[in-house]
Amino acid sequence: MNKDENKIPGDDLTEEDLALTGKSTISSDDDSTGDDDDGEEGVARSSEHQTFVTREGLKKLQDELDDLEQNKRKEIAKKLKEAISYGDLSENSEYEDAKNEQALLEGRIASLRNMIKHAKIITESKKGKSNIVKIGSTVTIQNLTDGDAPETFTIVGSTEADPAKAKISNESPIGSAILDKEAGSEVIVHAPAGDLKYKIVKIK
Repeated sequence: MNKDENKIPGDDLTEEDLALTGKSTISSDDDSTGDDDDGEEGVARSSEHQTFVTREGLKKLQDELDDLEQNKRKEIAKKLKEAISYGDLSENSEYEDAKNEQALLEGRIASLRNMIKHAKIITESKKGKSNIVKIGSTVTIQNLTDGDAPETFTIVGSTEADPAKAKISNESPIGSAILDKEAGSEVIVHAPAGDLKYKIVKIK
């Protein structure tokens, strides 16, 4: 964690910081990749719990799905048609590339449909009317272990997590540790480098 009191978490976050807040440069949650690597297993896992999103976040998911179904599918279909016209498919790299791209696209479409189906809309907590950390809460926390200056984050669903914009996932180590806790509470966060103690300074 950085020690600059006025600095919002950004691109200088370390790999450990990113892991704690729910985003990793090694294993990205970028929407453009979706559950490509996980395939059907990834879709099955995501169906086990609700997708917590803001109305804006849900609209982005719906817009992406519409674009993939209405535009991207047509683009890939055109690539496949052109590749097939080249002849022998057994040694046709263009055809193989198009088929792979199609498989990734359909995986992403299935993932988006599942997330939208299980979407639960969250709203920002009303200022001054919440003393419990919920999804949508903006929380100021302090790392007591390292003595860092307090940092402020908003707790969001995993699909909208973006530490660079001070938005951390409710499923991240920090997010899950402070969820449903009161202002003034101290929690232990299990980090890659060891356990860290945090204090919830303020909730709004």
